[in-house]
Amino acid sequence: MSDSELITKLVSLCKRRGFIFQSSEIYGGLKSAYDYGPLGVELKRNIAAEWWRSMVLEREDVVGIDASIMMHPDVWKASGHLATFSDPLVDCMNCKERFRADKAPKFAPGTEVTYPKGGKKGGEQIKAKVGDKGYVCPNCSSTDLSDERQFNLMFRTSIGPVDPLDAFVDQIQGKSLSKKELREKLDEAVRSTAIYLRPETAQAMFVQFLNVQQTMSAKIPFGIAQQGKSFRNEITTEKFIFRTCEFEQMEMEYFVEPGTQKEWHEYWANERMNWWKRFSNSKDGFRLRAHEKSELAHYADATYDIEYQYPWGWDELEGIASRTNYDLTQHTNLSGVKLSYFDQQKNDPATGKPGWRFTPYVIEPAAGLTRAVLVYLCDAYSEEKGVDADGQEKVRTVLKLNPRLAPMKAAVLPLVKKDGLPEVARSIVSDFFKAGINARYDEQQSIGKRYARHDEIGTPYCITVDHQTTQDQTVTIRDRDTTKQERISVAHALEVVKKRIAEA
Repeated sequence: MSDSELITKLVSLCKRRGFIFQSSEIYGGLKSAYDYGPLGVELKRNIAAEWWRSMVLEREDVVGIDASIMMHPDVWKASGHLATFSDPLVDCMNCKERFRADKAPKFAPGTEVTYPKGGKKGGEQIKAKVGDKGYVCPNCSSTDLSDERQFNLMFRTSIGPVDPLDAFVDQIQGKSLSKKELREKLDEAVRSTAIYLRPETAQAMFVQFLNVQQTMSAKIPFGIAQQGKSFRNEITTEKFIFRTCEFEQMEMEYFVEPGTQKEWHEYWANERMNWWKRFSNSKDGFRLRAHEKSELAHYADATYDIEYQYPWGWDELEGIASRTNYDLTQHTNLSGVKLSYFDQQKNDPATGKPGWRFTPYVIEPAAGLTRAVLVYLCDAYSEEKGVDADGQEKVRTVLKLNPRLAPMKAAVLPLVKKDGLPEVARSIVSDFFKAGINARYDEQQSIGKRYARHDEIGTPYCITVDHQTTQDQTVTIRDRDTTKQERISVAHALEVVKKRIAEA
């Protein structure tokens, strides 16, 4: 199937099977907002749990926090977000599309292009030359563009019982002000109560560095991990859940001794790449790309992107940045609190005397949890040709999710709704629930249709209770990927599934 067909089919499956719904759908939906349904939330939680296990629970050198989404506005002043966290916004005067200049198609200045008048298919063709900026409208290829203007990506709100707009109204009442003066007055009124929804989870880990280090007696190198929602007022939202205004992140800040950052940067790039591949079917779907010098953020001395081959091509999944000591230094300067580390065992390189106080350097693996959901859905989606019991050709749709990520680990299916089979099936499901394994009792439709349904939602194992079960206390267990079946004892069903999941 083509790449466009894959994403179309995936979106359809997500809606039909309860993975992802359009937010506020009965009111026409809200652009860039999605709700995770019963299966989607389980998939997302499973990915997050595997990340937390790998990054925190299985390591002695990383601990976690869960910080507030709302923070003091000075946090964003120190980090540079208030001043620099913006995108160059451009309006196309031909088709009225609004787009980011840095994402627009690039040409050499002076290149002649042709585009339809009004951006309409079949419209009069206009010839023009690309301007000095070297880009055209991504929608219609027009060169008739507005000037660039910076668009801040943070969502601003206010805190406190007083509406800042009341103060604004009081200030301008009865006055004749210019547009510039009105804007200045409005900014002044809003600023007094303004706070921002965090655009990233990282800053809380820098701000709480000292508290975490002291309470946990942490020794360099060590890390602080966090998962949670972030918000960016993106100009362009696109490609299903790939880029949305509300999203979830899985980030870790790893604090290291100055001079060792290159070594740790390579270490975490390899660790993170191996983690993504571990749960995938196609290991070749991931690659590591080093940023060019011109791409580096102002705080970084090196960055890797782990990219995935999405249906539209290679694009970012996770960044591993070597952030130097920029963040801790910025927060130290603005807050007046020294966010440093004292190593009693080492000599100060500057003086040669025992005891070295330094501002740690930071390696940051930062992944998108919502993008992870999309990646593993794309990786798992498969259509397989075969024949049914009547010899007719059919196509089996299957989500080959790693069993550790699958929303449902097992489905227990009574062959018929009588003869004591439902009671045995429910008893097996109860054992799974008690063991903390998500299983599902399913008696609706024919056994073939139930298998197909669970193939499509990624359930790795189907356990069928049939009439032989009442005779010898055995059931069949069917493997989702191979469709092979074998008989196992009812008493061992739970342990068999647990073992297979653990080995996945």
